[in-house]
Amino acid sequence: MKIAIATNNKNKLKEIRAVLGGHFDAMYSLEDLGIEIDIAETGSTLTENALIKARTIRDIAGIPALADDSGLMVDALDGAPGVYSARYAGEEHDDAKNNALLVKNLQGKDRTAHFCSVIALSYPDGKELTAEGRVEGHILDAPRGNNGFGYDPLFFCDEIGKTFAEANPDEKNSVSHRGRALRNMLELLENQQNEV
Repeated sequence: MKIAIATNNKNKLKEIRAVLGGHFDAMYSLEDLGIEIDIAETGSTLTENALIKARTIRDIAGIPALADDSGLMVDALDGAPGVYSARYAGEEHDDAKNNALLVKNLQGKDRTAHFCSVIALSYPDGKELTAEGRVEGHILDAPRGNNGFGYDPLFFCDEIGKTFAEANPDEKNSVSHRGRALRNMLELLENQQNEV
C-alpha cells in the first residue's frame, strides 16, 4: 500500500519513516507528490487537526494519508501552548520566538509539562485510525543542546535525563510523543492486518 505523509518537515518525515516504513510499500511526502498547500488547522484538539490534515491530503492525492499534530502542554499555562504550539509567538512558526515567549510566560511558575502527539490515518473509503503518544518532562530556563527542533532545547525529558535537543535521534525516538504515537499506530495497523 502507498500512503501520503501530510508534511514537508524533514525531521517528522524521518521519524515517521523510521517507525512505519516497513509497513507500507511506499511513503510519499507532499513534496514527492508535488502538493503545495497550507492546511488551516482549525480544530480545537490535536486529534481534530491531525484528521483535518489527513483528510485534506487523502482527497488531493487519492491515496491513504497520514498526518500528525503535536503540542507542548504546560500545566501552569492551563495546557498552553497546546494546539497553538507551532504558532505560539505568531503565525510565522518561529521556534526561537516561541521558546522565548514560553520562558517569559513561565517566570516564577511551575514548569511541569508534557508533549502529546496524535497520528491520524485516513483512507479513501472513509475509514480512519488515530493513535496518541505522550512524554512527561519540564521546561528549562534556557535552551540546552543542538539537535531536534521546536521546543526540544527547552523540554527536559524525565525518562532520559536530558533535553530532547541534547538527545541523539535514537534516544529521542525511543521516548518521544511522536515515536510513541507512531508505535501505537503501527500496533493498530498490525492488528487490522491480522483481522483480515
